[in-house]
Amino acid sequence: MKTMTHRTTFALDGTTASRLRRLAAIWQVSQAEVVRRSVHLADQGEQSAPDIEERIDAGRRLRQSLGGRVNPDDWIQQARDSRR
Repeated sequence: MKTMTHRTTFALDGTTASRLRRLAAIWQVSQAEVVRRSVHLADQGEQSAPDIEERIDAGRRLRQSLGGRVNPDDWIQQARDSRR
């Protein structure tokens, strides 16, 4: 096992702290190990995420496939509203 040399303090809301404790219990590891694994998985996901050009191209293909039936500004606003 690697030697842990960096200590960090986090302020978490109650829900996140509960989730962290629950995952640690399920995985039978320390809370620090849950954070390490989660950061590792998030980093892997970021590395495999499409770059900006791929995202723009996908948006263009989507717009073309809709054939002008949807106003992009309305769709964007609807997506933002649904996240609130």
